[in-house]
This record gives sequence, C-alpha cells and structure tokens, in this order.
Amino acid sequence: MSSSQTGYNGYDPDRQVVLFTIASDGVTVSCAISSEALDRLDGVSRSKESQREAQFIRLQDQISVRAMKKLSDFELEGKPPGII
Repeated sequence: MSSSQTGYNGYDPDRQVVLFTIASDGVTVSCAISSEALDRLDGVSRSKESQREAQFIRLQDQISVRAMKKLSDFELEGKPPGII
C-alpha cells in the first residue's frame, strides 16, 4: 500500500482507545490506538480524555506510519478481525 489517510472516529473511554480509520489504495481499515500508546508517542503522562482528539491530530502522521506498517505486515487484531 502506498500513501494513506487517517480519520479520527472518537475516543472510547471504556477501552481507553482512540478509534480511527486508515485508508490507502481504496481500502479502509478500522483501527485503534491506546491512550497509553498515544501518551508514550507524545512524551507525556496521562493526558485528559478531552485532549485525546487534539493529541491524535498532532500525532496523526506518526500514527499513520505505524498503522500502515501493521497493515502491510498483516497484523490484524480485534473483533471483527481487521482492527489494527
């Protein structure tokens, strides 16, 4: 897969993950990144729920690269399979 686009789909406080999609070459995949992973990527500790969207947008390019790597390696997880 070549270039990609990511889209923010919200924060799930029960699972403590940001939900997003990644689209590349006409294929869209549902994804999630944990709050802990976002904070580690951002170099901060325990961001507030209200900050998650801005944090995701700020880190979107880095998240996209990592999601595309997982997708290209076929590391699909979750229920239904396909969430990375």
